Amino acid sequence: MRFNFKLILNILGILLIFNGIFMLLCLPFSLYYRETWWHLAASGGITALAGGIITASTRKNANKELKKKDGYLIVTMGWLIMSFFGTIPYLLSGSIPDLTNAFFETISGYTTTGASIINNIEGVPKGILFWRSLTQWIGGMGIIVLAVAILPILGIGGMQLFVAEAPGISPDKMKPRIKEVAKRLWFMYLGLTVAETILLMFGGMTFFDAINHSLTTMATGGFSTKNASVAYYESAYIQYVIIVFMFLAGTNFTITYFGLKGKFRKAWDNEEFRNYFFITLILSICISFFVFSSKWESFEKSFRDSLFQVVSVITTTGFVTADYTAWAPFLTIIFFLLMFMGASAGSTAGGIKVVRHTLLFKNSFLEMKRQLHPSAIIPVRLNGIAVSRDITYNVLAFIMIYLLVYGVGVFLLSFTGEEFDTALGAVATCLGNIGPGLGAVGPVNNFHEITGFGKWLLSFLMLLGRLELFTVLMLFNRNFWQKI
Repeated sequence: MRFNFKLILNILGILLIFNGIFMLLCLPFSLYYRETWWHLAASGGITALAGGIITASTRKNANKELKKKDGYLIVTMGWLIMSFFGTIPYLLSGSIPDLTNAFFETISGYTTTGASIINNIEGVPKGILFWRSLTQWIGGMGIIVLAVAILPILGIGGMQLFVAEAPGISPDKMKPRIKEVAKRLWFMYLGLTVAETILLMFGGMTFFDAINHSLTTMATGGFSTKNASVAYYESAYIQYVIIVFMFLAGTNFTITYFGLKGKFRKAWDNEEFRNYFFITLILSICISFFVFSSKWESFEKSFRDSLFQVVSVITTTGFVTADYTAWAPFLTIIFFLLMFMGASAGSTAGGIKVVRHTLLFKNSFLEMKRQLHPSAIIPVRLNGIAVSRDITYNVLAFIMIYLLVYGVGVFLLSFTGEEFDTALGAVATCLGNIGPGLGAVGPVNNFHEITGFGKWLLSFLMLLGRLELFTVLMLFNRNFWQKI
């Protein structure tokens, strides 16, 4: 099977045009704060022009049919080409003068990871800071469509499980509805972003800070405009608002849609959502009791800090209001394990996802039952519906490969001279698209001191984790490039 390179390039060109337009949307902030604005204007112009040339030169006689292989290539190349062009504002403005650091910051944005190399965030021009936040919002918007509409058609991704849960919905039936589904989810994504911005402004945030934090909350990205992240704001109101929207962003957007439509029963009946809710609540309560007993603070403050950190890590947002690595060694281990959890499939969160863990545990327990009754057919059930063996095998393969990639990543990063705890945390947080890790890349530190090779390695892991492993790894399979 040959690749439809004309159509692939055409789509990548359109993505670049939109990327350039988004860069130009940052100009009003540069002008309002009387900063040098030509960097963003030039970046937007270069990006949009490059996209326009690619699109125009591939428009004629292009076959409009896309195969699965084309889909894999478009998704991976789309994230890469957006990230490379996204470095231009950093490089031209001098905010991040070298390509390695600029690419790391940019792909951290588009993959909604939130790992940063900038030491003095508050010293960065406002227009560039807005672009930094916007990369996460763009990435989150792309992930919604990727997870809900595209990956199921390619036969991979956590949303396969959601498709399997919904009777009457199959990837084939979703194909003509991609545009409709995407439009509905984007409007909800935009609406929640606007709502959070307004609520944060009620709490005393400036419009600039409120919109930046809203963009990165809904994308579960975690970029902040402050060096101390959300810890800068000591307001309980602001922190609770961000907690609520982080949790919503980590919820399957289809479930959130049911909730907004008043179909609460339908939302609560979803097994993954219930598990996600109870894991978050139980862990937060348990941790808050320990924090309260060991610190001279009110129980409300202990509960808020615990809840904020748990929600931030499980949703892979990465905002910080307290240093969880300073609480106790066993709590550090809990937060480390949470980095492998992930929130819901079909959300902007990264990680393995709650639904995969649910199926893994169910299948493990049922396997013992199958050993006792070898002739019995005992399927794994999710929401009362039998899950096909293909999906179960996909989940097991995903988790196995995820852990294998994690182990190789830790080995390679340790080889560059990083401390072992730093390597453990850095690889876990980048592969899971979280942000803060352990050791030298913990909640109160950043990735500036990681070696150049280490940054490129972690950038690759961010992309790998964001695109659900198989999408990228498929490109390294020799059979992928063979003609059939």
